[in-house]
Amino acid sequence: MAKEKKLVEAITSMEEDFAQWYTDVVKKAELIDYSAVKGCMIIKPAGYALWENIQKELDRRFKETGVENVYMPMFIPESLLEKEKDHVEGFAPEVAWVTHGGANPLQERLCVRPTSETLFCDFYKNLIQSYRDLPKLYNQWCSVVRWEKETRPFLRSREFLWQEGHTAHATAEDAQERTIQMLNVYADFCEDFLAIPVIRGQKTEKEKFAGAEETYTIEALMHDGKALQSGTSHNFGDGFAKAFGIQYTDRENKLTYVHQTSWGLSTRLIGAIIMVHGDDSGLVLPPKLAPVQVMVIPVQMQKEGVLEKAGEVRSRLEKVCRTKLDSSDKSPGWKFSEQEMRGIPLRVELGPKDIEAGSCVVVRRDTREKIKVSLDELETEIPKLLETMQKDMYERALAHRDSHIYDAHNFAELEEAAENKPGFIRGMWCGSQECEDRIKEELAVTSRCIPFHDKEQISRTCVCCGKEAHTLVYWGKAY
Repeated sequence: MAKEKKLVEAITSMEEDFAQWYTDVVKKAELIDYSAVKGCMIIKPAGYALWENIQKELDRRFKETGVENVYMPMFIPESLLEKEKDHVEGFAPEVAWVTHGGANPLQERLCVRPTSETLFCDFYKNLIQSYRDLPKLYNQWCSVVRWEKETRPFLRSREFLWQEGHTAHATAEDAQERTIQMLNVYADFCEDFLAIPVIRGQKTEKEKFAGAEETYTIEALMHDGKALQSGTSHNFGDGFAKAFGIQYTDRENKLTYVHQTSWGLSTRLIGAIIMVHGDDSGLVLPPKLAPVQVMVIPVQMQKEGVLEKAGEVRSRLEKVCRTKLDSSDKSPGWKFSEQEMRGIPLRVELGPKDIEAGSCVVVRRDTREKIKVSLDELETEIPKLLETMQKDMYERALAHRDSHIYDAHNFAELEEAAENKPGFIRGMWCGSQECEDRIKEELAVTSRCIPFHDKEQISRTCVCCGKEAHTLVYWGKAY
């Protein structure tokens, strides 16, 4: 029993220390390891399998909208990066530079890509000549480097994996339509596949992406009441096109600048999955995402016929879901704890008495509910349970988020909520950056978004300065 308890006791309770709980989970569930380069992480097989499933599903959804995959170099010449002034200033503090090739100094410094807008612009200027060449709908899966001061696995690291979409369009209307379309792809993916509810909205001028005309975001709420920006979509208008000379001949034979977008989502989503669904026993993975959806665990497998029957159950279930059999010589209790730590949605317990009764015990990871299932009905009942669990996990996360949204009508109420009510805070805003700056400096709270689907005017005055206000903003502390 001592060994069986040790696996869970190694995790700090989330109520005691949420940050330490998070670190314990990513380590004990063997998602990552620390590398010799400070701020960079080694993504282990269990962690990378999550990213592979995210990538596979997102890639499918992107391609349904006409997007094609490409790959750009990881190095950007300094002269190219500097063509878009606002963009450069936005990324300058985080840029890593290559100054030597072998022992020889380079004639021009090379930036290790923090993002690839400038590379795509340089590519587009020669590729796009006519309206017949538009639109260009490209995406790349790659890693980027941003020299962050404070790092945390998945949430903020100096190198991380992501996808970045880059599109070029003939008109401003087409670009705006694509910007919102891709934001909705992200939101639907998070809610349907990851069981994470999100707020869709627009970033303020202060918080928008460097060089963008508008930035849109999906914001998720973690268990500790902090927000996590989970995906962004940017409308660049024709600003980058003018900086890089990306023009095309339109239908009237006039030379016109293209309109561009970009949109990105990264491995920080794995951090969101942990912090939205996890508990004190480790990960809780949504069934659609889980690399292993069902673990078959034979009990008293030394008894005649038990292991063989468990293997038969696995073979049958493999046809309807992602299934594995744990035939190791560890004790059943240890196997149960390990399965819980890794977040596997369902476990099937099968012992001599179960086999004799023609049934098995199925345990849900999220609720720990034990359900007796006839062995004759496995292929129909297990998929139903996975579907129910996926739906329940979303509803549970939605209820948690909605119960942690508070209203503030003035600065005193905003301060009280920021200090004592972790979650999203709804408050009206006059549009002044001075108010936004004050809220951030004094309360460590930032504007998360101007929501699309919530336009309620909860008061007529700004939550900060008390002047007339017509814009509802979701505020909050964030990762």
